[in-house]
Amino acid sequence: MTTAAPVETEALRARLARLDTAALSDAMDSLRTAPCVLPGISARTLGGIACGPAFTVRYRAVDDDTAFHNAADYIDDVPSGSVVVVDNGGSLLCTNWGSLLSAVALRRGVSGTVVHGSVRDVKETRTAGYPLFSTGVTMVSGKNRVVLDRTGAEVDIAGTPVRPGDWIFADDNGALRIPADLVEEVVRRAEAVERTESRIRAAALGGDRLDEARARFGYARPWEGEGDHDDH
Repeated sequence: MTTAAPVETEALRARLARLDTAALSDAMDSLRTAPCVLPGISARTLGGIACGPAFTVRYRAVDDDTAFHNAADYIDDVPSGSVVVVDNGGSLLCTNWGSLLSAVALRRGVSGTVVHGSVRDVKETRTAGYPLFSTGVTMVSGKNRVVLDRTGAEVDIAGTPVRPGDWIFADDNGALRIPADLVEEVVRRAEAVERTESRIRAAALGGDRLDEARARFGYARPWEGEGDHDDH
């Protein structure tokens, strides 16, 4: 799997942790990238943030019901700091993640998990504080219903491709992916968006008209830092 060097990865993670999906989405809009949102994904651990290179996992339906099919064993191979991205086709029929996986992932330093499908044991995962995001929630086990297809392959999350090494960022707004070759530029532009929004907010709450504050600080193209940035 292609990832950034450790120092670069940690530096990017530290910068990303200060942002949110809204600023990152605006930054990607400015680059006219392909769709970045992972559709239909919701936070199961409110207030949690997952950010890091994607470790992809793909499931398929069981095609042999004559033998027992256990849960997939891959969690011990997930690098610290990664975001696990599980693709089970958005299924609401059975789960692909539960509290045991959350506990092991947390111990291993995994940044979080995004499931294109369902999860369970949500209460335990919330109590542990592990960042978990999914399409749905159900109590039905995936054992004898789905099996691991493969890890480390491109997956399709409701029309948005995720490749190993792409970065994933998820928060209470949802989840998005950032192509590996655009991460640094997206972060730089998102930081500019945040600065612009902060200046507009401060001016408006200080008594300025919102429309005037937006025009003054370059709201139309916040990633470029246009406009008069005199903050008085």
